[in-house]
Amino acid sequence: MSSKRATATGEAIGRAIATGVGAALERTAWIRRMFEEGDRLRAEFGAENVSDLSLGNPILDPPPEAQARLEKLCREREPGVHRYTHNAGRIATREAIAEHLERATKLPYRADHVVMTVGAGGALNITLRAILDPEDEVLVLAPYFVDYAGYVANHGGRLVPVPTDAHFQPDPDRVADAITPRTRALIINSPNNPTGVTYTDTCLRAVADVLERAALRNGRPIYLVSDEPYRAIVYDGVQVPWPATFYRDTIHITSFSKDLSLAGERIGYVAVSPRTEAAARLFDALVFATRVLGFVNAPVLLQRWIEGLLGVNVDYSRYARSRELLLRALEAAGYEFVRPTGAFYVFPRVPRQDRDDIAFTQSCLQERLLVVPGTGFGCPGHIRLSYAVPDRDLELAANALARLV
Repeated sequence: MSSKRATATGEAIGRAIATGVGAALERTAWIRRMFEEGDRLRAEFGAENVSDLSLGNPILDPPPEAQARLEKLCREREPGVHRYTHNAGRIATREAIAEHLERATKLPYRADHVVMTVGAGGALNITLRAILDPEDEVLVLAPYFVDYAGYVANHGGRLVPVPTDAHFQPDPDRVADAITPRTRALIINSPNNPTGVTYTDTCLRAVADVLERAALRNGRPIYLVSDEPYRAIVYDGVQVPWPATFYRDTIHITSFSKDLSLAGERIGYVAVSPRTEAAARLFDALVFATRVLGFVNAPVLLQRWIEGLLGVNVDYSRYARSRELLLRALEAAGYEFVRPTGAFYVFPRVPRQDRDDIAFTQSCLQERLLVVPGTGFGCPGHIRLSYAVPDRDLELAANALARLV
């Protein structure tokens, strides 16, 4: 093939997909590289000799109650049970969730505040579709879950990272400085992925005050979108605040991926605070977004399944034990880190003078250890380690991390 033809072919391939998607692929190329490197290492050295701490994939099986309820549902022969539901989901499921939220928050949640979704990712996308105009800004607290950038871009918004403090807690002054007349929402994620930190009540209330004052200036709500799939996974007696109890325009989002270990089943919900003045209007917008984004409705069987499991959780003692094993290994090796109090991640600093997390990630591969560089989470100089892994992986990781210092 001539060089001219090869160039033309290359340009055609480059134009084969959307420009924005192509740019996103370039930014996240290292994520694909980690998967590829993991496959290569397992093929070369054997899976038993590779430690993979890169994935946030629950290792625990669903609790016995979940298995029993699924078996019961599968034996039932209720006519029409597999037909379409309302776009918002089954009324019985939404009523059960509203009652669950009302007990937890003492706020008058009802079924018409709740929309069932295809996981928390689906909930975030219908929420952003419902509230964003083109070029509206969405604040996120860095480090932040990597897919927030894509979700915001999906709906014409602009992601605005706001650095947290030295303990990864929200900094109200930085949030205030980041707000403009285009600010439409702040996404928070506590317990946090990638840090495992839980945001304190004091910090969140201070941030809520900042948002309330700014919303008055802007003349429209600034929504506090609270992404909480890890809410139930906490340690050291930590209590996770309910933002809806102290900020009126809160949108609560969660899934059953972590508390019931149903990550692959993709079931969650979004709940509009009953204190929001435009709650009915926002509910209608969420239902509309569910339809036009092609979700139609969340899977019916899964709605029925989780309806009887609200408040049921997996046994987190396994994660608590794994956390202690990994933190002791990091401490013994001299790594700097903020002690995680929730989820199943820790986010240590890279132990190198230049704090190059990408280079350190490559060094980890030489030790047959898979980690995720902090750059992907908007926080260079760190790596994310997941301890939702078998004990063997933790033992191999502990030895590799010690050799890397």
